[in-house]
Amino acid sequence: MEKSTPCLVGAILILCCCCISHVTSDASDHRYREGDSVPFYANKVGPFHNPSETYRYYDLPFCSPANVEEKKEDLGEVLNGDRLVDAPFKLDFLIDTEPESICRRRLTRKEVAQFRKAVLKDYFFQMYYDDLPIWGFLGKFDSEDKDDPTASARATVYLFKHIHFEILYNKDRIIDVFIRNDPNAVVDLTEDREVNVDFTYSVKWTKTDIPFEKRLEKYSQTSSLHHLEIHWFSIINSCVTVLLLTGFLAMILMRVLKNDFVKFTPDEEAVDDQEESGWKYIHGDVFRYPRYKSLFAAALGTGTQLFTLAIFIFMLALVGVFYPYNRGALFTALVVIYALTSGVAGYSAASFYYTIEGKNWVKILVLTGSLFSGPLFLTFCFLNTVALAYNSTAALPFGTIVVIFLIWTLVTSPLLVLGGIAGKNSQSEFQAPCRTNKYPREIPQLPWYRRTLPQMAMAGFLPFSAIYIELYYIFASVWGHQIYTIYSILFIVFIILLIVTAFVTVALTYFQLATEDHDWWWRSFLCGGSTGLFIYAYCIYYYHARSDMSGFMQTSFFFGYMACICYGFFLMLGTVGFRAALIFVRHIYCSIKCE
Repeated sequence: MEKSTPCLVGAILILCCCCISHVTSDASDHRYREGDSVPFYANKVGPFHNPSETYRYYDLPFCSPANVEEKKEDLGEVLNGDRLVDAPFKLDFLIDTEPESICRRRLTRKEVAQFRKAVLKDYFFQMYYDDLPIWGFLGKFDSEDKDDPTASARATVYLFKHIHFEILYNKDRIIDVFIRNDPNAVVDLTEDREVNVDFTYSVKWTKTDIPFEKRLEKYSQTSSLHHLEIHWFSIINSCVTVLLLTGFLAMILMRVLKNDFVKFTPDEEAVDDQEESGWKYIHGDVFRYPRYKSLFAAALGTGTQLFTLAIFIFMLALVGVFYPYNRGALFTALVVIYALTSGVAGYSAASFYYTIEGKNWVKILVLTGSLFSGPLFLTFCFLNTVALAYNSTAALPFGTIVVIFLIWTLVTSPLLVLGGIAGKNSQSEFQAPCRTNKYPREIPQLPWYRRTLPQMAMAGFLPFSAIYIELYYIFASVWGHQIYTIYSILFIVFIILLIVTAFVTVALTYFQLATEDHDWWWRSFLCGGSTGLFIYAYCIYYYHARSDMSGFMQTSFFFGYMACICYGFFLMLGTVGFRAALIFVRHIYCSIKCE
């Protein structure tokens, strides 16, 4: 098993890199001659502050070709809500274009109302020219008080009718593309009446010395240069937290491991001190198996799978797979790696379940397979129904749903069963340094702050404080339009999160055992995972205080999917906390003589 692990890791990485290859333009080498047609796709439109509420480009009454051809998209692009179609503009390589008409239209009152509503909601459009992203707003509106919700009814609304493209090139390659709107070339849509519009565009090509290999660097630099000192402050803040916890934990270990020296130092005072430690009295109960063994083992298996998923995602990010605007790469990676690591969940859950004398391996596999994917599936069903009601591109087509179902049926489930069978056959006895008594010892009455919920609050606060600064930038990237590419710093923060979670759980487990409370199995898992609850509380704060998201669909998507993500963090960090606590408990009870 140990020899096959590196091979498995390598196979998963190679498969993921193949599946997540960049979706290139039709001209795969990105080289053109003068007059060549360059792939140009219109993607989607939607409110700027509601990143999940997106619609097809031609859902608005733009000028459209006679035959609108849709680009074939991969799984990740569809999951990302991309719906690429041919753009109505003709931007041939190195061909400057003076203002040229796309079409002349007489907008009906209904179409005017559509555009007016879109402008008032700050709709933007997104396009891709030679795989370079382009954004632009549909129009502008003048209002005395834009913060007043009722002011939009009195606003003067203008629709941009001219778009100017400025394209940078280096020899036979396109380096960058900019879009500018002429503030004077507008049409007034304030009144509810039919309007004649002549949609036009112009193109200007400019030579540059920027090499093709560096054309995406500006997005990475935008991510890394802005507030870089804040990122490092976050790292330093987290490191100080780790150092303090390390010192605190070292003091605890120095105290509890004095038993190692008692054997060689016949000091009565030391012996008296040893007898006063409450955790020694419960050595016959501390390794008593937890209640709901099936659920506990399934939670550990799922948490181990999510931990493995996170590690693989970071490995791909650090080698540069998720560069800016590699459309859908992250979603493809999540689906593929989650499917391939289901065997890890089956193996971890089944092996631990049989280690603690479980019997029903079918039950444990069903629980493991549905503990995370079940709530995720129910959340998806609700949110996809909402997106369908809005006719949004966030709604997955039926074909994509079938593909995901086939992946779950043909890859995830078989690997889960195979992992479960391997875990069942590799069962071993639970390594307990102390024999468990036949009857459990009564747990003394504890003060309120020693109970589960207050302990979870204390356990989750410190790990959350180590990551909360970085959380803002992640949220602004996932639920906004900022770009996040500083994966090295994010990985350091992730490692610090794991260390702080482990240390805090170990410390609280020691305090729990010192009060002669031997029911630590579930407590350590809940305390370790409580950071997920703090992250969800931060979601509420971010939505109300740091974002401008609004509307039922965007609110549902934000809180629905963030609930699933935080639940995943709960399972993953709970597993880390329990594993750390188990190592600690075994270590300290090895240092005493158990009858």
